[in-house]
Amino acid sequence: MAKVVTFGEIMLRLQTPMYQRFIQAQSFDATFGGGEANVAVSLANYGIDAYFVTKLPKNPIADACIAELRKLNVNTSYIARGGERMGIYFVEKGASQRPSNVVYDRAYSAISQVGDDDFNWDKIFEGADWFHFTGITPALSDNAAKACLAACKAAKAKGLKVSCDLNYRKKLWSVEKANKVMSELMQYVDVCIANEEDAEKVFGIKAENTDVTSGKLSDEGYKEVCKKLVERFGFEKVAITLRESISASVNNWSGLLYDGKEFYKSKQYNITIVDRVGGGDSFGGGLIYSLLSGYSMQDSIEFAVAASCLKHTIEGDFNLVSLDEVKTLMKGDGSGRVQR
Repeated sequence: MAKVVTFGEIMLRLQTPMYQRFIQAQSFDATFGGGEANVAVSLANYGIDAYFVTKLPKNPIADACIAELRKLNVNTSYIARGGERMGIYFVEKGASQRPSNVVYDRAYSAISQVGDDDFNWDKIFEGADWFHFTGITPALSDNAAKACLAACKAAKAKGLKVSCDLNYRKKLWSVEKANKVMSELMQYVDVCIANEEDAEKVFGIKAENTDVTSGKLSDEGYKEVCKKLVERFGFEKVAITLRESISASVNNWSGLLYDGKEFYKSKQYNITIVDRVGGGDSFGGGLIYSLLSGYSMQDSIEFAVAASCLKHTIEGDFNLVSLDEVKTLMKGDGSGRVQR
């Protein structure tokens, strides 16, 4: 069984019931979520030995979070304990022409205060095949960025494949800071994952003939983005999720994979969205699984897109789908008929 290690922040997610606005809500539904944890959950669902590494405070809320991850078969052995608080984010789900809204309350969270002695990366990476992080983690603090760099160096020294989802978050850092920090980290990355905006925001590499606001995306423009990323950083592979936002409720969803020689485009799905938070992470989890499992490039992008399509139908951050469900959709059965 392959072993994958992911590293980042997991937060308490507080969401208004149904489609209520923040100002309407009298209560919030509490779950947990975060980019790298979401990837670990997906991989555990597919039978991968998935480890999630983070730092959490010593309190009952963090205990509940760890218990939830364990219930989903994620290994939490290397989670450090300490610090003052767990990050929180609030979600107001959008509908139709009203977009979703996310409010972060994560300043001074335990992972942002991580120290040099919190993680023994040599031990963590023993027997591992793959390491994954996102651009959210180094954005949390200089300490977190330093920990990401140490993890990347240790992973490469042990011969692991390293993947990164660029995941630019304007509420966490500036374009200038993101470019500086991520450019240093990219030299250790084998597989780069991005969406229709990340490469432009982080590295200034823009897709031509594309307008994400109107939902008009150009395949040829993103092929050039992939080429430029490979030329600049030497990635083995670049994967891009392509989201055409018709409204907050309806999206067209597909993906593009480039191996430095050829491009592979997935089929496109028209999705009626239940919850889109975590959609990109479920794509990353699907891509890592399919590449580790020896899928062809075409089947790898098809698996990743099918898995993330299904995630959009599930409440919460985690993609709670099975291998068989993903493979069924890959084969073309998207009818949604009752399974009896």
